[in-house]
Order: sequence, then structure tokens, then C-alpha cells
Amino acid sequence: MTNYSAGYGSVCRKDFAGFKNLFHRFLQVKGPSVEWIKIQRPPEDSIQPYDKISARGLPNNVANSLNKLVVVKLNGGLGTSMGCKGPKSLISVRNENTFLDLTVQQIEHLNKTYNTDVPLVLMNSFNTDEDTKKILQKYTHHRVKIHTFNQSRYPRINKESLLPVAKNLSMTGQSADGWYPPGHGDIYASFYNSGLLDQLITQGKEYIFVSNIDNLGATVDLNILHHLVSQPNGKRCEFVMEVTDKTRADVKGGTLIQYEGKLRLLEIAQVPKAHVDEFKSVSKFKIFNTNNLWISLPAIKRLQEQNAMDMEIIVNPKTLDGGLNVIQLETAVGAAIKCFDNALGINVPRSRFLPVKTTSDLLLVMSNLYSLDAGSLTMSPKREFPTTPHVKLGSSFTKVQEYLTRFESIPDMLELDHLTVSGDVTFGKNVSLKGTVIIIANHGDRIDIPAGSMLENKIVSGNLRILDH
Repeated sequence: MTNYSAGYGSVCRKDFAGFKNLFHRFLQVKGPSVEWIKIQRPPEDSIQPYDKISARGLPNNVANSLNKLVVVKLNGGLGTSMGCKGPKSLISVRNENTFLDLTVQQIEHLNKTYNTDVPLVLMNSFNTDEDTKKILQKYTHHRVKIHTFNQSRYPRINKESLLPVAKNLSMTGQSADGWYPPGHGDIYASFYNSGLLDQLITQGKEYIFVSNIDNLGATVDLNILHHLVSQPNGKRCEFVMEVTDKTRADVKGGTLIQYEGKLRLLEIAQVPKAHVDEFKSVSKFKIFNTNNLWISLPAIKRLQEQNAMDMEIIVNPKTLDGGLNVIQLETAVGAAIKCFDNALGINVPRSRFLPVKTTSDLLLVMSNLYSLDAGSLTMSPKREFPTTPHVKLGSSFTKVQEYLTRFESIPDMLELDHLTVSGDVTFGKNVSLKGTVIIIANHGDRIDIPAGSMLENKIVSGNLRILDH
């Protein structure tokens, strides 16, 4: 395992230069970053259906393509929203396997199957670096080389005075919450600055496949990889964004538009208030960004060296524990699509977007809806229709520890369409849920779903307490 988090002094200088640049741009930008009137639908050929890409079939020498690939996982986030301490990637999601375990298993499986050397690169943040590195020792004998580098560390800014909140460079004491990692758009600069990018290019690597570590659908896709490496030289596609069809649940996801002749990512934060409903509509903007991206390494190097990487600034307001209002200036990795040549969207099946953001998502991936094979989750063939059920677990289930105590075993959900659970509810062993099931325990009441129950199209409410006698 190699680690490219450079010494403190140099990082501070590079971080500071990066921040100064971002802050300078922030002060200059006036008004919205897009003019709504100029937005156009992307031309037909700029977003290809996945079936068209996969119809070409795979060559005999898949290994040649794989040896040009590096898998990068965005590993900067903490598990706080799910009530867990430490990096989110270390939460167990299936049979005691964490997000990180599954990632390592997937890549190891590829390397063994095709006799290749696809490395895994983790982009950590100062929040996750130390804990992640401790755990990486357990993979030393796995057939996958693991590298890490660190996202930058930028100062939070007082919303009123626009001055940094931190009083010094220290990460502890009063200055601890004065710092933040500036969004995943920082990957280009920090990857380049770490020296790892150059090293991988020297090793003959050509593309990175970047995704969020909590997206369990983001596995290496050989068809997309083959499409990339088989392009004629003059038409080399430098950036692929995997998009998928919007459903009502995805109204906030960024979408691809045509703007001033280039493919561009449009995020909800950039949309003028008057047009937010239009942005959310499924009819005008039919697809959204999964944040599974395939990017040319030499192109990143070129754009970094020309200082030509241009990403819209996302202003993220936060309130610190003491009540102080601050802003964080961030960028998104997909926003750079407009800087790359011959960029392409590929409309992939929904199965490539399986993010675990809440315990409701966790329930789905722990259930018999999915089977696990070599680190990859696939929808069970026993499920009649390919859509995932809609699951909403109430606030009693928010924290992973609490959620786990409420299920003696994960229910059978093969025929479930919709599940809503609210209040103090527990599930016995071998419960089966079908159709639409709504369980609501009123305040002060508790509902215990008995072991072996089968609930089909049922609403359960009131108080159902099962006592052992």
C-alpha cells in the first residue's frame, strides 16, 4: 500500500494556493452560473444507450484494456448521517462485509479472473485518512494494490465577514471545525499534486473509473471500458459520465445539458429559484448523473498543467455547533465534463446506481432482493420485476446500531413494492413482506411484528405488543 499524503508544510501551501484560487473566483462570480434561456437538451448522439455500447461485444484480450484502468473510490465521507463514527466506507453492509471489503473483493476478482493488475486508489479526506489507513493493513495479501491520497483541506468562511473561522493551522481545539474537504471536484488537483497521477501514467494506465464508495452498483464495467480504449486516436473520448433515467425519487440529481456547444452538468444548486420545479420535472430533464465517471489520466494531467479545469462553485452554507453561520466553497467532480474532449454520457441500467445513504437503503441491500457474488450485488432472479421497492424507515431506525436491534432477521422482501415504518416497531425472525406494507406505531405504543408473519398489502397501526410468557 502506498500513501501519497505529502508532508504537512507542502500540503498547506498547495491547499492554500487552491483555496485562494477558489475564493478569488467566488468573489468575482456575480449572479447565477447558467442563463436558463441558453440551456438546451443534449444532442442525440452525446448520450448513448448502454445497450448500444454493450452490443459491440468484448474482444478476446480484455486483460489489455483492464491493465490500462485504475479504480478510484471517493472515500472522504463519514458515517455520521447513519449514526456511525469514523469513515462511512467501514460500515458493514452485507454479511459483515464493509463498503471497502466489497470494493477490494470486486477488484481482486477481476485481477484473478483476467490475470491483470488493476489498482485501487482511495481519495481520503482528513476526516477519514487515519482510520482508513489502519484498516488497509488487512488487505496486504489480497491481489490488489491499494494507494491513497488526501483531498485538500480548506478553511470555512464566516458568512458575514467572509473571513476564515480558524485562528491557526491546527486541526484540534478551537480551530477543529474551521476546516472542511472541498467536495469531490477537488480530486483533479489533489490527485495531480500527490504525484500518484504521474506515477500511474508512467505505469501505462490510461483511464480512471471514479465512483462514490457507497454506490454498491458502481462495479467495473468491461463494455464501457472497451468502448473507451477502442476509440480511434483522433476521437479519443476523455470523459464518460454514466447517467440513468430519473424517477420521482431522483428529482434532485444533477442532469446533463447542452450549453454553449458543450455537454455540461447542471446541479440543482445552480438553478434559479423560479426554475427549480422545471428542473425537478421528469419530462424535461429525463436523466441524472450517477457519479460513476470514466476519465482519461493524460487529459487530467493536461488540464491541470494548463490550469484549464473549470468547475462551477457550489456554496454550501453550514451552521457550526456554536451557532456560527459559515460557508464552504465546494466543487463537484462531474462539473469538469465541459473541459474534456469528446465527452459522452452513457445511459446505464438503474442497477449501476445503488447508493446506501440511509438505513432504508441498507435494508434493501441486506435483504434477499440481492445476491452477493465476488463483492458485487445483483438483483435476485427470483424478483419478478427489476425495480427496487420503495422503503421508508422512520426516525427510530436512523442509526445503524438501533436499526439492527429492531430486526431479528432481515425480512423476505422479494415481492415487496412499498414499505413504510414509523414509530417503535420491531420485527421477529423470518417475517415476509409483500405488496404495500405500512406499519405505524403511535407515540408511546410499540408494535412487535411476530416471528414468521406474512404481511401482504397490510396497514398495521396502534399497539401490537407480543409478550413472552
